[in-house]
Amino acid sequence: QLQLVESGGGLVQPGGSLKLSCGVSGFSGNYYYIGWFRQAPGKEREGVSCIRNTGDVTHYVASVKGRFTISRDNAKNTVYLQMNNLKAEDTGVYYCAARRNFWCRGDAMDYWGKGTLVTVSS
Repeated sequence: QLQLVESGGGLVQPGGSLKLSCGVSGFSGNYYYIGWFRQAPGKEREGVSCIRNTGDVTHYVASVKGRFTISRDNAKNTVYLQMNNLKAEDTGVYYCAARRNFWCRGDAMDYWGKGTLVTVSS
C-alpha cells in the first residue's frame, strides 16, 4: 500500500513558476513509476508527465514540453514537478499517481493522491 501526498500548489501569475512535490510513503515505493495528471474545471483528466522508477526516463505531454520538468529523489521518497512559464490553461487540480513496474497510464495507475490546486491568473 502506498500513500501519495501532493503539495506546492497555489495562485501564480502567467509566466510565473511553481514546484509541486509528491511525497510517497509505504512499502517499495521505489518500484513505482510516478505520474503527474491534471484536471481543469469542466475538462477530463489528462496526463502531464511520467518518470520511470529509476528516474532516468521521463515523458511529457506536448503542451508542457520545455516548460515543465519532472524529477525524483528516491532517497527522500519524493517526486517533483517544476513548472515554469505557466499559462492560464495550466490551471487545474494536479494529482500524482503511482503504477508498479509499468509506464503511467491514467486508467491503470495503482495509487492516487488527493491533488493540489494550481491557479494561473493575473
